[in-house]
Amino acid sequence: MHPDGEEFTVLMPKGPTSETEKFPYHKMELNGRLYLSSLPNGPVVAVASINGIKSNLAMYSDFERFNSYVDAFKTWFPAKVRKAAVSRLILVSNKPFHGYAGRVYKLSIGELNGVVHAYATKKRFYAIVALNTNKDDALEEKFLTSFVLPDRPMDRPAVATAETAENANSTTPNPRQQRLNEQRKPPAQTEGAVPQGGAQEDNPEAGATAAPANNQQPPTQPNQKRAPIAGGMLNGKAIYLPLPEVPANEATGVVMVQILIDEQGTVIEARAISGPPNLHGPATNAARLARFTPTMLMGEPVRVTGTLSYNFARAN
Repeated sequence: MHPDGEEFTVLMPKGPTSETEKFPYHKMELNGRLYLSSLPNGPVVAVASINGIKSNLAMYSDFERFNSYVDAFKTWFPAKVRKAAVSRLILVSNKPFHGYAGRVYKLSIGELNGVVHAYATKKRFYAIVALNTNKDDALEEKFLTSFVLPDRPMDRPAVATAETAENANSTTPNPRQQRLNEQRKPPAQTEGAVPQGGAQEDNPEAGATAAPANNQQPPTQPNQKRAPIAGGMLNGKAIYLPLPEVPANEATGVVMVQILIDEQGTVIEARAISGPPNLHGPATNAARLARFTPTMLMGEPVRVTGTLSYNFARAN
């Protein structure tokens, strides 16, 4: 199966259904395409294809774009399989694929359980889903491994300008470059004189140690990011806080996870700082999926650092 307008090929059971629809996600409208094969009592195999969040490193990182697509998928897809059923999506591991970022998740929707392989290309986000009421390793392996994307194209090297090429191939200095070099030279100084305003641009080592005149702090660079503000305990401030997966041994204890939230409310760093070591993984994975309302400071969104607390209790 290789649908028009898609980048993938996959082996699907006979007679799969397909649908296309637009759905809201925050202030955006995303385009969803679903290729689904489902039986009343399982199994379910599907490929969800979503686009609408463009790759834009000037506004957000690829990591943040991937997280947003995952968040959109888990709100849109479960109702396509089981309406009004409780669903859980848990991060298992990272899995790059043909040069693209990828992750593996565990997914449960009602009585169905299985896995999701998720990948993000420059154009689209793909979630490959295999669910069943009973574990079927053979079917899961056959379907997931049949999904193929073309290798990610190599980034093109920067093309040198004509002036750069001329300077590189000529032994005669370029007149314009000579004038620029002359302008960059520091003014002549008498012996023992102290340069005004600290070290010169052409002496980076001196610039690293020389202090500004009158002990004044250097001005903040326009593109310099503001340091994150301390948010303390953040459990009550989350707009989405998934529960961690309880380990098989039903261990108990409280795990504290230190997190960093970006300007859009997405968790970009998570690290367990206390609690039973065998519970660090489930707590950290759950923390990475949490979402928060952006925090504003003086009218600008800022990053926030704080902690999430997870209390693992033994089930009755």
